[in-house]
Amino acid sequence: MKGGSVGMRQKSKWLLPFLLLLVVALVGCNTDKKSTNATTSGKEDGPKTEEVSLTIGSWRTEDVAKYEKVIALFNEQHPDIHISFNPTKNTEYNTVLNTALQAGEGPDIFHLRPYAAGLKLAEAGYVEKINDLRGLRAYPEEALMASRDEQGNQYGVPINLSSTQFFYNKKIFKDNNLEVPTTWGEFIALNDQLLEKGITPIAMGTKEGWLLSLLHGIVGPAIYEGNDFYQAVLTGEKDFSDAQFIESIQVMNDLKKYFPANSEGLGMDDIRTLFALEDAAMFPLGSWEIPVVLEMNPDLDLGYFPIPSKEGHKTVTTWVDGSFAINANSKNKEAAKEFLAFLTTKEFGELFVREFSMISAIPGITSDDALLNDISNSTANEATPYMWVTNFTGGDPTTKSLLESELQGMYLDQVTPEEVAKKVQENAKAWFTPFQQ
Repeated sequence: MKGGSVGMRQKSKWLLPFLLLLVVALVGCNTDKKSTNATTSGKEDGPKTEEVSLTIGSWRTEDVAKYEKVIALFNEQHPDIHISFNPTKNTEYNTVLNTALQAGEGPDIFHLRPYAAGLKLAEAGYVEKINDLRGLRAYPEEALMASRDEQGNQYGVPINLSSTQFFYNKKIFKDNNLEVPTTWGEFIALNDQLLEKGITPIAMGTKEGWLLSLLHGIVGPAIYEGNDFYQAVLTGEKDFSDAQFIESIQVMNDLKKYFPANSEGLGMDDIRTLFALEDAAMFPLGSWEIPVVLEMNPDLDLGYFPIPSKEGHKTVTTWVDGSFAINANSKNKEAAKEFLAFLTTKEFGELFVREFSMISAIPGITSDDALLNDISNSTANEATPYMWVTNFTGGDPTTKSLLESELQGMYLDQVTPEEVAKKVQENAKAWFTPFQQ
């Protein structure tokens, strides 16, 4: 018995430290578990928050780094929603997106083309309605209409306004004692003066059709007095057989002598380079080109002017250039709505104008860039809609694309301005209801 007591004492001697170590280990595991839960939830004692992953599709391949900043700002309030911005080359985007959506797949959130092109996807059932999304009331009706159907259903959050106008080289103007034109007559005289001095007046090429509908969107309103004609077209009171519209096509033809030599072979990259390297005095293009040309030539003294009409009325052409929408087949619609609601905030708008150097669709957002601010003010006070995008992307081929191909033919002396207008009218009448009344 004595030997047994000694054995028990020896076992107890080793058992006590072992039990103490076991308790410490269990406490440590419990602490680690709490730490893991706190990291996941963001709260030490709160319930574990489920993490969600979203993908964004877009045609803006050049904006990857910028959208990383947008996502980082969003994640300050929503650390549990992980977002990947995965853009596709702009010329391939429509095909890639449509194919994915038709297969019941595609990104959770995607850049929706404005107006009819985007609404076709909504009509096919690929886009989630966001009628109840908070923040939409901040936008004017004109902006919301870019992604709203005839029944009043909203499908996208407007991101930015684009505008087209004439940019000009301030140094060239100053060195040659030239003034910004205040009437159409002064604009033509300005071009003639530049030509006489051996300076290419307008950096424009006709190789890419979209440049021509864009140019007509700028100069056309100066000939047919902008919004008056536009409103009459919407009601069917006037159409493209109108003498003023035919004159606007004639003016497009007349401007060719102010383009660079061999303009038929020049595309977007060529004309941008001409202007950025100061080999042309003016550049009729969109507000999105500001950061691009200044990156090519940081010393370029860049200005702009709204195109003036014969009577001196000024216009810049504007439209909503894309909205963000939710894939109707997304498995994470609620998280996607949180991101779209964030896109309606002043916080996002201020980041957008600062990082993207574009005009925010959110009213009242200003920029530190004086040029961008001036253009933004023009879009608020001197705007006319870019009707080829806002109203005439219907038809097969679309009226917009037909205009482009016919203008290319005109610049090659294959058709007359009258024939261009006639073909555009015939195309539009086949599908545009106001012209059928």
